[in-house]
Amino acid sequence: MPALGTYFVVKVLDEHERTMAFADVALGQIRSLRQTAVPRNYEIWYVYATGYNAPLNKIINETLARSGKLTEADLEQIYDTYLSHIKTTDRIDKVGARVIGEIDDVMVLLTDALSMSASYNASLDGATEKLSGAKSREQVKTVVQSLMKSTHEMRETNRALEERLTLSKSEISNLQQSLEAIRAESLTDPLTGLGNRKYFDRMIEMEVQNAQAAGEPLSLLMFDIDHFKSFNDSYGHLTGDQVLRLVGMSLKQTIKGQDITARYGGEEFAVVLPNTALRQALTVADHIRRAVMSKELKKKSTGEILGRVTISVGVSMLKPGDDTDSLIERADACLYAAKRNGRNRVICEADPEYVAEAHSQVA
Repeated sequence: MPALGTYFVVKVLDEHERTMAFADVALGQIRSLRQTAVPRNYEIWYVYATGYNAPLNKIINETLARSGKLTEADLEQIYDTYLSHIKTTDRIDKVGARVIGEIDDVMVLLTDALSMSASYNASLDGATEKLSGAKSREQVKTVVQSLMKSTHEMRETNRALEERLTLSKSEISNLQQSLEAIRAESLTDPLTGLGNRKYFDRMIEMEVQNAQAAGEPLSLLMFDIDHFKSFNDSYGHLTGDQVLRLVGMSLKQTIKGQDITARYGGEEFAVVLPNTALRQALTVADHIRRAVMSKELKKKSTGEILGRVTISVGVSMLKPGDDTDSLIERADACLYAAKRNGRNRVICEADPEYVAEAHSQVA
């Protein structure tokens, strides 16, 4: 059996050789595809070489099989979709470590200040005793000088503490802003810039409770991109991602104020409309449908016009006795009624298409 030191060296060498092999693959891909050797591209190909990110490998393989190359736009989109959001946890850890470090520094300073304060109190007690027993002017002068020295040291300690606490307050405030930014990012879908599923689940629960407490209406839109799979099959996942971005942009331009937008999952999106009755919600839904349909889809890499995107929308409104799940279930059922009845349309729970299907399911 090899000694522990020998085992450790072997493990280090194995790890070195393994990571160098990944690096060779990454650089080889960059060289063969004549891409710029910037850190972003190196990271994409290094992760590809490891095989740890299966969706990234799949999209790269599909794109290369289809067009034989990856454009700069392709690489940027791959990085934004499959790598950039992974760094959020690392950023939280780093900010957390800085906060802990800042607190540790302040605690050391406070400990020193408390020690100085205890020493100063002891000096005061000693000075009181010495003054009561002083028999000459020189003895009194010596005690007073000692007190002045202790007071000066205490003042300097307090000044240093005040300056350090002011700096720490500023630093911790900056770190708090960084954490807030990271928190917001963790609730954002990196592809569309809308809220993600975690954000949606949190917000709809809160809005349902608020609406029930205030006795106000609340409506929910659930919509799905029509024939989305055919976009992916015909033009690849990168074009599919472009379709998702187009819908996200349409939502940002259409939905304002207190309304809540999110990517629910895959090609499905959701909009929560607080203080909005069913009729108003239908108007909003059709406005979104028209906004999406008005935009022409163009393939980034070639400029080819791919046509227009349409969506199907389901609308439900909060009822007495509802909870979040039942509200979502009805909107989702309306959405699939819209898809089954021709797509590119809005159907709500009061429409005959939904009512007929709901009755047939009950029967």
